[in-house]
Amino acid sequence: MTMKQRLQDMLDSGQDNALLRFSLGELLAKEGDNAGAAEHLGHAVAFDPDYSAAWKLYGKTLVDSGAISAGIDALDHGIMVAEARGDNQAAREMQVFAKRARKRQEPG
Repeated sequence: MTMKQRLQDMLDSGQDNALLRFSLGELLAKEGDNAGAAEHLGHAVAFDPDYSAAWKLYGKTLVDSGAISAGIDALDHGIMVAEARGDNQAAREMQVFAKRARKRQEPG
């Protein structure tokens, strides 16, 4: 049984929390399923609004799935969360992702 199957089984059995959703989202993102990843990561940040790593991956997967505006919003929120927690590395990474996303959003 793969890790993804084990995590999905845990979710199907009623276990649901930020770490489980983050882990599923991360695995799906690695597989290229950005839309599926974003769905799980959205749940992760709902469970734990201070989870800066989840905000970072959530914003990135939204952008990569084509939901650029929503991704930028998630990254901007994640930057605020990371800065408030003193997670400067995550904040810098999200700033870079958001800057790139804004460039993708520009017409032309």
